[in-house]
Amino acid sequence: MDHGSMGGSSADCKMSMLWNWYTIDACFLAESWQIKNAGMFAASCIGVGVLTVFLEIFRRLGKEYDALIQRQFQARAAELQSRIPKETSSCCDSESTPTAAVVAASQTLVFRASPLQQLIRSVIHAATFGLAYIVMLLAMYYNGYLIISIIIGAGLGKFLCDWLVVRVTLEAPTALPTTPTARTTPKAPGIEEPSVCCG
Repeated sequence: MDHGSMGGSSADCKMSMLWNWYTIDACFLAESWQIKNAGMFAASCIGVGVLTVFLEIFRRLGKEYDALIQRQFQARAAELQSRIPKETSSCCDSESTPTAAVVAASQTLVFRASPLQQLIRSVIHAATFGLAYIVMLLAMYYNGYLIISIIIGAGLGKFLCDWLVVRVTLEAPTALPTTPTARTTPKAPGIEEPSVCCG
């Protein structure tokens, strides 16, 4: 079903609740956003794509800021742990007995974000939430060109802002013994068993 705009403009707004390819006289979000020419429509498509990129930027920004706060908490926990005195017992101490050994119990530290940190998290979340709703409302116009712009913007934003990086820790190889008798050479499975070929 097509819906026209209110009178008073040079041309009615073209809007549809079905898939469409409207360009000239198409309206989005408000009557003031009415496409007058091809250049304005091209700028609108580019702007919608950039808006979707910013949505991905704010999503990544929220994740990075949360990770920053967690790193600060971990650094604070490491600092507190370094201040804990380490109890040691001497083997020659007459008063030290196995029952007198001090067993360090595990402790759980609870950190809360400061009011400023929580405010920043809330602002980032609100911006992300608002941009997501604007993109959703634009997609509900069912304009093929705008939907393609949204998809391209989402893909470009993912490519630029969410590059996958995985850190894998490799253990150092153990040094082989230098004595000829103790040195062993890795062999294929079954070869190290003398019963395989010698019966």
